[in-house]
Amino acid sequence: MGDTEVAAARLARPPGGGKVAGPVDRRVRFVDHNQMASQNGAASSAGAEMAAEAEMAAATETAGGADAHLTVAAVAAVTGSAPATDAGDASEIDRRIADLRALLEQGLSEGVGVGHSLGIHLGTLEVGRTVWTLQPSPATANAMFTVHGGVLATLMDTAMGSAVYTALPPETYYTTLELKVNFVRSVSLTADLLTCEARTIHVGRRTATAEGTVTGTDGKLIAHGTCTCLLTPASSA
Repeated sequence: MGDTEVAAARLARPPGGGKVAGPVDRRVRFVDHNQMASQNGAASSAGAEMAAEAEMAAATETAGGADAHLTVAAVAAVTGSAPATDAGDASEIDRRIADLRALLEQGLSEGVGVGHSLGIHLGTLEVGRTVWTLQPSPATANAMFTVHGGVLATLMDTAMGSAVYTALPPETYYTTLELKVNFVRSVSLTADLLTCEARTIHVGRRTATAEGTVTGTDGKLIAHGTCTCLLTPASSA
């Protein structure tokens, strides 16, 4: 269990408790507003609503984007998920990000976690996107005296997991279910700072996926990979 997963377990429940929030529909929809206006009020049953959605999606695809508009904020382009819809959602996200930063600082000051042991440090923490760094050192060495692949995998798991954490509904825990890493080139123990950027791909009801890349200061790709996280409501954890 990584540092950010511990953060999820310790910080997901807001002060005062509360009920588990239901899963949210995070699909990004493209809507042809002209067609929506002509169909306003026409569909009253569930079957009619599904048919209207199918027709609107088809119209958007054939229109070549000329009359189509995104009905979600720019954050959806980053996270692959719908953005917060009210001030309560936004404040929950801000609290979660602030709490995770505080927990990481506490770990560094108390000598706990991969930040202290391996030199994996947080750079950027946004909704659905994180940037972490790693300074190669003897602590990261493998038998060939290059940076251990497991250390790079830990860097990526930390970055991708925290990206998922920032995009979760309230009262939700997560843990890494699958981690896949492709190593492109080796890294010397005396190399400059490595940067890992991670983004969510999908955040659903039961699972979430993310992708990440590790690059050197020269911009060359070191490794890339993906992860799948299992999502669990706090009430059933």
